[in-house]
Amino acid sequence: MAVTALVARARLGVWGVRAMQVRGFSSEESSSVHSGAGSVRDAGGAFGKREQAEEERYFRAKTREQLAALKKHHEDEIVHHKKEVERLQKEIQRHKDTIKRLRSHDD
Repeated sequence: MAVTALVARARLGVWGVRAMQVRGFSSEESSSVHSGAGSVRDAGGAFGKREQAEEERYFRAKTREQLAALKKHHEDEIVHHKKEVERLQKEIQRHKDTIKRLRSHDD
């Protein structure tokens, strides 16, 4: 048990472990809860449709945010790699210049 708790803490971080502790590690707790109790969406009607629309809107916005963050991350990576290429090209040129100087020195 202690080992699995350490592994869970390492993988999920503090908040993930706290959520698992509250929720529990087994699915036994979920079987005692009635599956349709209190669900507005399952009841149907205008409130169910409204809740479904709000959920879909939320997830579309969340997906849009995630895609924007991913795009920014990739753009940052591109800028970083371009700078790295420039640095390495300067390094190559410096080595070529050194070789030229050494060859001219030998003559």
